[in-house]
Amino acid sequence: MPRLHVIDGTFELYRAHFSKRPGKTAPDGQDVKATAGVVSSLMGLLADTTEQATHLAVAFDNPIESFRNRLFDGYKTGEGMDPALVAQMDLVEQAVSALGITVWSMDEFEADDALATASRLYANEAEQIRIMTPDKDLGQCVSGNHVVQVDRIRSKVINEDGVMERNGVPPSAIPDWLAMVGDSADGIPGLRGFGAKTSAVLLNRYKSVEQIPDDPQLWDVQVRGAARLGETLAAGRQEVGLYKTLATLRFDVPLTQTWADLAWRGAPRAEFETFAQRLGGIRRPSRYR
Repeated sequence: MPRLHVIDGTFELYRAHFSKRPGKTAPDGQDVKATAGVVSSLMGLLADTTEQATHLAVAFDNPIESFRNRLFDGYKTGEGMDPALVAQMDLVEQAVSALGITVWSMDEFEADDALATASRLYANEAEQIRIMTPDKDLGQCVSGNHVVQVDRIRSKVINEDGVMERNGVPPSAIPDWLAMVGDSADGIPGLRGFGAKTSAVLLNRYKSVEQIPDDPQLWDVQVRGAARLGETLAAGRQEVGLYKTLATLRFDVPLTQTWADLAWRGAPRAEFETFAQRLGGIRRPSRYR
């Protein structure tokens, strides 16, 4: 059975835009460094014999905002984004499509929700599902060695044991852990005073934030500053419940592609060549169809 590679396109777009690689300008004057970088990254993935990528899809946040912004005003937005990056959000989706790769453009949901849904939807089709992003929230999707995260920056594969090593909790507790610790990338503040280790100790004992007693005298694990933390938790039950909702990925995004639709058969030559001219030349795919 082949593998499935699902890629966080928004992360790749940011990574390419802020990389040290030389800038690139299209014939019309537009900054296209990030788009060209994403194309190059995907071509590298397809050419990587260790990855053996045959079935793949790329998910994008377009726009950055989602249903979570209606739940919490402090959740991440596109405010303050580099205009040159914003201007490429549609362009990069067109580039990936021109490569013959499936694009999931998220509006109501987030790219991470699409990746999470794919990890369940195609679970019986793939020998392994490789979620190509280092983001901690995707750890909740990891299952044994069947669904793993791949951190391409550090050349690291994170399986279920790897999530435990990285975060101190199993995949099932990642939303609780993020709710307590916070996630600055997503605008989740967490509970004041709850660090990664303390939160992990409590969650490994009580399994979820809801089951941690309000009274720290009932805690049968040792944590520093228990009295203060217990007071914070008791007072912040409503907030931490909201933060957990924000950190919990959705597994019900309406992805319509079949397994066969995800197979990469090469780039459609005419479409790709037209797009390459628009960008003023980009890395060519290894195969056309």
